[in-house]
Amino acid sequence: MSLTLRQRLQACLASGSKADKTLASYMLAQMPSLPFETAASLAEKVSVSEPTVGRFCRTLGYKSLKDLKGSLAEEIGDRPWLISDRLRDFQQRSLAGDDQLARSLQLEIAGLVRLYELAQSEEWKRVARRLATASSVYVTGFQTERGLAQYLANQLQYLRDGVHLVDLAAGNFSELLLSDEAGRCLVIFEARRYSRMAKLLARQTKEAGIPTTLVTDAFCDWGRELVDEVLVVSTEFNLFWDSTAQMASLSNLLINAVFVELGPQVEVRLNRMAELYGRFTGHVGDASGPLG
Repeated sequence: MSLTLRQRLQACLASGSKADKTLASYMLAQMPSLPFETAASLAEKVSVSEPTVGRFCRTLGYKSLKDLKGSLAEEIGDRPWLISDRLRDFQQRSLAGDDQLARSLQLEIAGLVRLYELAQSEEWKRVARRLATASSVYVTGFQTERGLAQYLANQLQYLRDGVHLVDLAAGNFSELLLSDEAGRCLVIFEARRYSRMAKLLARQTKEAGIPTTLVTDAFCDWGRELVDEVLVVSTEFNLFWDSTAQMASLSNLLINAVFVELGPQVEVRLNRMAELYGRFTGHVGDASGPLG
């Protein structure tokens, strides 16, 4: 039986050229939107030439990009991107007026569906299990992704001990790289244009044998060589700026997966955390808050 497009792309990640790996990584992450791509649009998005896109398709065993897209039926089927009648009606009315936001909505929903599919993969389960059982979890993000890293770290701290947000200000990552503690792991959030520090840190953790997970976009062509898992989210939604909002959605799903791994006993910690917050900070309308 001939290989599916997905299988051919995954094989290319292991043996292809730099340009081929970049195209394969992007196509795997953006498969639901491939029917709308042209050789020119793909070339522009991954910074290669149009002839390179055509050559890549032939390398995979297809005559052209059109031929490649013709094989997508077995990959994504005929499932509508917009699930409910309300969303479909919004799409039709908006597209009739050439509304670019409708296209953005369509892309975001497709990306979210892809994210939920990712959450069922063996790679995802491996990450969730590690985040639940590792002796210590370190989380970091660079540039505009710093807040996303803090979000995951703060949420995980409600579920377990030993979760640390890496201190970027120190400039040496010593708390992670100089520790003798066995069983620690790292999660990196990063999107293009990638910080040099992100790639260097991934290389250092690989040399140190520290399991590392990279949460990134579809354009990252260096991550798979340096980390244990690459969790790819969609970031292109027909907007002025690439959006990393789905990294937050990924964090929510990952936190849920860690909760499932830890089991009901985590409720004791959650209750204690709530009690401590109430004692020191309090919530609006809660009379049991701090007394000063």
